Amino acid sequence: MTNLNTAFDVAEKYLDIPKMLDAEDIISTLRPDEKAVMTYVSCYYHAFSGKQKAETAANRICKVLAVNQENEQLMEHYEKLASDLLEWIRRTIPWLENRMPENTMQAMQQKLEDFRDYRRLHKPPKVQEKCQMEINFNTLQTKLRLSNRPAFMPSEGKMVSDVNNAWGNLEGAEKGYEEWLLNEIRRLERLDHLAEKFRQKAAIHEAWTEGKEDLLQKRDYETASLSEIKALLKKHEAFESDLAAHQDRVEQIAAIAQELNELDYYDSPSVNARCQRICDQWDALGAMSMKRAEALQRTEKLLETIDQLYLEFAKRAAPFNNWMEGAMEDLQDTFIVHTIEEIQGLSTAHEQFKATLPEADKERLAILGIHNEIAKIVQTYHVNMAGTNPYTTINPQEINAKWDKVRQLVPQRDQALIEEHARQQNNERLRRQFATQANIIGPWIQTKMEEIGRISIEMHGTLEDQLTHLRQYEKSIVNYKPKIDQLEGDHQLIQEALIFDNKHTNYTMEHIRVGWEQLLTTIARTINEIENQILTRDAKGISQEQLNEFRASFNHFDR
Repeated sequence: MTNLNTAFDVAEKYLDIPKMLDAEDIISTLRPDEKAVMTYVSCYYHAFSGKQKAETAANRICKVLAVNQENEQLMEHYEKLASDLLEWIRRTIPWLENRMPENTMQAMQQKLEDFRDYRRLHKPPKVQEKCQMEINFNTLQTKLRLSNRPAFMPSEGKMVSDVNNAWGNLEGAEKGYEEWLLNEIRRLERLDHLAEKFRQKAAIHEAWTEGKEDLLQKRDYETASLSEIKALLKKHEAFESDLAAHQDRVEQIAAIAQELNELDYYDSPSVNARCQRICDQWDALGAMSMKRAEALQRTEKLLETIDQLYLEFAKRAAPFNNWMEGAMEDLQDTFIVHTIEEIQGLSTAHEQFKATLPEADKERLAILGIHNEIAKIVQTYHVNMAGTNPYTTINPQEINAKWDKVRQLVPQRDQALIEEHARQQNNERLRRQFATQANIIGPWIQTKMEEIGRISIEMHGTLEDQLTHLRQYEKSIVNYKPKIDQLEGDHQLIQEALIFDNKHTNYTMEHIRVGWEQLLTTIARTINEIENQILTRDAKGISQEQLNEFRASFNHFDR
């Protein structure tokens, strides 16, 4: 009843459907009028059906408005992108068309770096904007065409074709700018290369000429010896050859300076001034070189006589000096010998050396005689000999000093050989002393080891008798210890004397020690076995006859 009344009231109030039935009539009647109910229901249907169409129409209108708003936004976005791109292109093209060259490579490289930044940082976002603008334009035109709307016409000068034309002009300027940059950099590289080449060659030439004028003006030949004069002549000939070789460099320097002038190098004045200084100095060096060559040739002829005597002195002094240096080295050389035979060989060689000393003294006097003859000639003919012998650095004072040193070292060597001979004799005595004892003790230890081996197998009598016998045997071995100690003392003396070999024996102290320790260990182990057998016998109650039987059986199988 409540539901029906609510439905009828709402329909009448909000849907303009008049009230056709009462709720009581429907409820109280077993079968309500079907046509009346259907008529009422159809009114509801028509009311709701009309409202749904209105909503559909409203939705369509909203959708059309939304599409139009979106299209207008795309138009505005296109216009903004096109304006921004055209403005950016307008500002960029003059920069790319600027062809004002720079004087330095660094400035041009900075321009190239700016261009690379433009390519890498500034242009890519603009490419994206251009692409987005074209996408927006195509999308907008498609939407307008699908909506049966007129095509979009951008503002004047902002068509896609206008932007593309401007973009083409930009890329044309960009390509031309890049080509100009690379050509200009190559030109500056060429200029910089030529300028650097000029500076390097000029610096090398100036370094080479540094001090050459002072060298050519020196009068060192006035106090030089003949060998020094010849050396100066050879040196000057080498200088003249070097001078001729440097002619090519001077010509190259002038040619490079000329090329820099032709290429309009910005620092040409300083290049020309430096080139002129080099050419003027070159002419002066040629004149001074010729003058020095004439002076050297005149001086050479004055010193040829003395040179022969200098040469003779040098030829004989050098081998004699080498002989003395070798003799001093041999006389002072430390020697290490280990046998009497080796020290005897050294003594024999030393005696042979002493036999050559008289003949060596004659050669020394002959060499000093040549030097005295040179001094006599210099004094007689008043020759200006400011220098020394050019063929050798050896002088008479040095020869006499070394000869005195040799004479002083001979008795010292004699004393050292005598002392070493005595030491080797003492070493030989120590070797023989050790070998005598070692050759006795070594076999004795071996014999005792064999005896113990036999005793452990062949023992007879009671265990107590065997134990007594073994302890007496052990005592006899221990009593031999003083001889081992004596041998240790001899070995200590050998070590202190640094003796490393002994041809008189094959035994070493290490062999003796090991053998002695094995001997003591073996006799102690044998005694311990007998003691254990006694303990076993007493614990088990085994008779002496049973033990003997066991031992005989064991020894049989042991053998």
